[in-house]
Parts: sequence; C-alpha cells; structure tokens
Amino acid sequence: MIRETIVTTRSRSGERHIAPMGATVIEGGYLLQPFKPSRTLDNLVDTQIGVVNFTDDVRLIAACVLGKRIPVETQKATYIDCPRLVGALSHDEITVDRVEEDRQRPRIFCKTHHSEGHHRFLGLNRAKAAVLEAAVLISRLHILPDDKVDAEMAYLAIAVEKTAGPEEQEAWEWMIEAVAAHRRRRDGPPPDAVPPS
Repeated sequence: MIRETIVTTRSRSGERHIAPMGATVIEGGYLLQPFKPSRTLDNLVDTQIGVVNFTDDVRLIAACVLGKRIPVETQKATYIDCPRLVGALSHDEITVDRVEEDRQRPRIFCKTHHSEGHHRFLGLNRAKAAVLEAAVLISRLHILPDDKVDAEMAYLAIAVEKTAGPEEQEAWEWMIEAVAAHRRRRDGPPPDAVPPS
C-alpha cells in the first residue's frame, strides 16, 4: 500500500526540506523511493532520519509539486532532530535502515521509531482526492498526451465543483494554471503574438 505523504528532512547543516512522496508501507516502517537527484534523497542518506507527515491539506501537496512557495510551519519532531509539519494530522519519525542503490530511484528502507497524532481527521472529501490526482498528472505533463490530460482534468473537475472548499478550490486553480503554463512553454507564443521583425 502506498500512502501519499509529505516527507520532511534536513541537511547536515539543519536546512529543512519538504517534499510530497508516496510512502510504501512495509513491516515496521516505510519504503521511500525518491528520484535522483533530489534533496530528500541526499538528506536521508546524509542524516539517516526523516519524518513522514500525514496531511489533508492538498494546497501543501499542490504547492510542493508546482514549486510554489507558501508559508509552512514546522517544528522539531518529538524524538529525532528533524522537522515535522505543525499542521499535519499525524506524523511518523523514521530512521534509515538500509539503502538499495539504483541509477534512477534508490530504495530507502526506513524503520518507524515513533508515531504521533495531532489533529482530528474530519472525513473524506472528493475535491481533495481530485487535487491529489491532478498533482500526479501535473508531475507527468512532459510524458502524457494532451487529450489524456484534458479528459482526466475534466473528470476531476466534477468532484471539485461539487465538494471543494476554499483551500481545494485554490489548489485546483493552481493545477489548471500549471497545465496552461506547461503548454505555453512547450508550444511557444501564438503566431499573432510574435512581434514583427
């Protein structure tokens, strides 16, 4: 089972890093597979610690995928010297058990040393799931055909229109703009926008 999470790590100098990541549940912990190169990979290898944060704030996941800077409050985890999300519903403090090297995605096996709950889970929301799925699409725009992206976004928009609150609506608008921006970069300006030479 893969759980969509936010993984927080720190560098040796203490600089925090926040990244969305699918964490595969294994006995006693998680398997993380960050792509090379990544700061999450470097930090986990260098410090051997991290925090798997569980959140229902899809704006945070969307912002991470899009490289958008939004305020994110962290504090030191309970037992390890690593940041955790203050707004997380819960978190698991992990240590690296072993790393299996790979040219593209090393396999990092982690043990859970402490789990803690913080906020009440208020139930499922289809718009949150839609934004999460859109974030996955956005991360793959360079390999997916436009018609597939358009069809999936149109389907996901139904859940957003019916169930979104202000946070989900804001994150969804970021997703729509990300698709449009990708196509503008890829296709260049329209012919009538090219200045005369």
